Formats: sequence, structure tokens, C-alpha cells
Amino acid sequence: MARIYSLLKIYALLLAALFAAIAVFSQETRQLAVDKPQAIADLRTYEGAAWVNAKWYVQNAHIVDKEFNLPGPQKGGGDALPLYPTGITIKTDLLQPQIGAADFDKGFAEIKPTELESRQGTGLFSFVWYKVDITIPEMIGKFTTHGTTAVFEIVVDDYSEIWVNGKQMQGFGQSGNGVIAGYNTRNRVLLTDNAKAGDQFSIAILGINGTIGKLPDNYIWVRNAVVDFYKELPVNPKWKDIGKIYTIDEKLNNLITPGTKIEKVADGFSFTEGPVWHPDGYLLFSDPNTNTIYRYNPKNHNVTVYMSHSGYTGTDIGEYGQPGSNGLTIDKEGRLIIDQHGNRRVIRIEKKGPVTILADKIDGKRFNSPNDIVLKNDGTVYFTDPPYGLPGFFNDPGKELDYSGVFMIKNGKVQLVSKDLGGPNGLAFSPDEKYFYVTNWDIRDIHHTKTLWRYEVQPDGTLKNGKVFFDFSFTEDDEALDGMKVDKEGNLYVSAPGGVWILSAEGKLLGKIVTPERPANMAWGDEDGKTLYLTAHSSLYKIRVNTGGKFSWQTSNP
Repeated sequence: MARIYSLLKIYALLLAALFAAIAVFSQETRQLAVDKPQAIADLRTYEGAAWVNAKWYVQNAHIVDKEFNLPGPQKGGGDALPLYPTGITIKTDLLQPQIGAADFDKGFAEIKPTELESRQGTGLFSFVWYKVDITIPEMIGKFTTHGTTAVFEIVVDDYSEIWVNGKQMQGFGQSGNGVIAGYNTRNRVLLTDNAKAGDQFSIAILGINGTIGKLPDNYIWVRNAVVDFYKELPVNPKWKDIGKIYTIDEKLNNLITPGTKIEKVADGFSFTEGPVWHPDGYLLFSDPNTNTIYRYNPKNHNVTVYMSHSGYTGTDIGEYGQPGSNGLTIDKEGRLIIDQHGNRRVIRIEKKGPVTILADKIDGKRFNSPNDIVLKNDGTVYFTDPPYGLPGFFNDPGKELDYSGVFMIKNGKVQLVSKDLGGPNGLAFSPDEKYFYVTNWDIRDIHHTKTLWRYEVQPDGTLKNGKVFFDFSFTEDDEALDGMKVDKEGNLYVSAPGGVWILSAEGKLLGKIVTPERPANMAWGDEDGKTLYLTAHSSLYKIRVNTGGKFSWQTSNP
């Protein structure tokens, strides 16, 4: 949204190509903790292994016959595609031993650290389990480990999977951080970000000979294995205190403790939007300009591509300034729901992978470009539908609706709940869900209307008595009134020209958060829901807020 819309309309092709190249390079080359650690335990040497009391073990893994089932319907029916192992019984293959199996530890033989370069496995299509048990010491040389961040790194010839204490973080689009990172590529896993002497970790590594499509005449071995210790995971020091908080009413000090710093946590994007906190402990956010959803892991500062082509796959994508996904939310079953600009629809990614189209038309006409999205506690989906994702905005020849609405998806039915606003954008519920807020930025109006509306929510989920709750016409910049979030006390955090403006539940202006780039949207994040993540043009920022807010997939405030 914002002023970038006007620029993109003129320079869409040039900027999209440029920013896409920058974003891909920046994200794909960003790795976990690339700076110099304070201490290293080299697990391939006697001395390094002794620092962490490391003991190495190895055993071959092998393929065995296993009965399984072809894809079939879910028990009880209801699925259009056969997705579940309920079909005809067949013979297939299984790798043994499996992590977590009762016999997993039985076949291991201890090896010396200096023997990790010895060739293991049977060659060709072969697999080897390595296991190393380590204990965090009080000191590594002269370096105190207490409170540090410990990162395990291994490079296996040719591929590796890592499991720490029998667990592995897995996520769509993930590369490394436990899952396979690539051919002869380092694989790094965060063990702890608050190390204590005596902490124990049992790390299992599955080595795989490759490439699999054309097997080489070699074997499996370990090129590198270390534990790196950091005082803290490296972040650009210039990012630790960036921006400013302006207090207009002293009540703001109860929400944001005086002296709280705004931090930048990632950059290199084109235009960030639509953030949502995932129950597995990371942030997802859209870059509609580059048609991508990214994942930010706050524990290791790692940014990876979660989903490419997230909002549009049409052949004329070059005509669009913002073809990709915008608003994101996650339901109580952990399913990602996406507003797709270019495809002009709202979709849900099912657990088994298929896409369910929740809404693409109303009264036989295609939506404009679904923008922001929010879930009511009962699972009802609400979304706004301005035409800002269309190449020609309000004058786009493909535009089919003669209004920009707010819509509700309930029990599989799409319903218009408001068409009062010329440019509905951000949306949020009050904590008790009695009120529904919508930001309005109508660029057809000569004054480019910037108003925040509040509706009363009816028992059936519909809206009534919409009124202007706060008028942002006093803001000087000609930018969008964009996304917003509400904390658990009902205070509103609104993206408006000049920054994130904070209003009380009564509509009193309390202050604003200003970052080097104007945030377009926000999400509550981290385990306690008290970190407000800000998606702002090319960067991602965060700030701690004492009240915090509810995650979309929670039934109550944390």
C-alpha cells in the first residue's frame, strides 16, 4: 500500500525484477550465526570433544520391507482427493532404525573423534546414523559458557538430517536447521540460547550418500563437526536501537516501558506485509511485490523462503506491482489462510497439502484483491477487498465489483458485511469481540480519506452501526491507512502516515512508534505474545509491549 503504490504503477517491471533479485540473494545467503563465535569445541579432535565431554557413536541404517497403504479418503469421508493411508495395503520400504524407536540405540558402536573422516556405510544407496552426546561445561578455554548461545554444526558428505534429543523443527520450505540443507552443505541447529553448565544434548545425525538420482562411487563421512558458543547470536549493532517512541499521553508508559528499544531484525525485502505468528515458534510474512512468503526464526535470526509464488501464477505477472500474498492468518488447526492479490481469492493450505479455496467470488463476480484478514474466535474469517493489488487499481479493466467490501466466510458461505468504505484495509477485533475495526484509505477521494471505523458485531457475526472511530486526516503524508492490531486491553496499534499510532480503547491518542521505514502491518509474536513485529517496506522490526495480544489460533489471550 502506501506511497510505493504510485511508484510501482510507473516502474512495476523494473522494480519488481530488481527487488526480486535483491530479496532472493539476501535471503538465500543469510545463514544462522555467520559471525565469529567466542569459543569453539571441534568435535573431530580429542581436545575439542573433551571440552564438552563428547562421545561419538555410529551404526549403519538399512532398508527393510514394510506394509503400508495407498492413498485413500479420510476416515469419515469428506475429502475430494485421496490423501490418507487408508487405501489398499501394499509393500513398501522403511529405513531402520527410525529415530525414537525402542531399538534405535542398540546398534551403535563408539568411535573416536579422529575417526569421523573414516568412510562409513555400504556405498551407493546407503545411510548411516551418527550420534554424539555432549554436556555443556562451565568453561571453554578462558570463555565462560553460562548464558551463551550454543550452536551445533555438521557437514556430512553428502547430506545430513539432525535430531536434537529426538526432536527436529520442521517447516514448509525449510532448508537446514535440522532438515537437509544441501549437497555437502553445513547444517546448523540451535541447541540453546541460554546455556547452563551440565545441560546435556543427545544429537543424532542421519548421513545420506548422494546424489541419489545418480549415485556416486563413494561413502559417507563427516567433514566438519563443531559446537560454536556465542555471547549472543550476532545482530548488526546498528539494528539494536533504531527508531523512536513518541509519548502523547502518559498511559503509553504502561503499555511500552520507557527506554524500550525498537530493533530491526531482518532486511533485504521489497515490501513486507501480512505477518502472523506460527504456533511452531516463528513469524510468517508476505512480500506481495516478489510473490513470496518468508519465515523468520527469532531464535537464530534466520530468514528463509516459506512459500514462493504465494499469490499469483498468471502469465501476465509482470503487469502487477503486488501480485503476491498479502494478509496471513492461522486457524486453530494450524492451517495457514492466505489473501492472494493476483489470484483474487482467499485460500487455506490443508495439513496434507491441498489448497482449499475459501472465497473467490461474490454474486458470481471475482473479488478485487483480498488484502487483510482476521479470524473471529469461532473460526469465522473476515477479509477486506480493496483493488490495490490490481495493476490499474480502481480503474483496472479486470475489476468486476463496483465496490470495495468487507466480507465474512462462515460455515463455507461468503457474505458481504460492509461496503461503507471506499478503501477498506486493515481489520481487527476488540478483545471481547463486541467491536470490529477497519481502516479506510480511499484514494478516489481528493483528500485521500484516512479514517478508522468501528462496527458493532452481531451474534451471527454480521456488522452494524459503523462509525468513524478516529480520523487520521491530520497526518500530512499521502500514505495508506494500513494494518492494525489490538492488544489484550483493547488498545489499538494502527499503521498510518508517520508510523504506528497507538490509541486507547476509548479512541484517545496515546503516542506513536516511528521506524526508519513506515510499517504496513503488525503481528503479536514470541512465546508470550508481547513482542510486536512490524513489517515495514524492506525490513522487519520488533518492539516489546507490556500488554501483548492474542495469536489468531488461540482461544484466549496468553
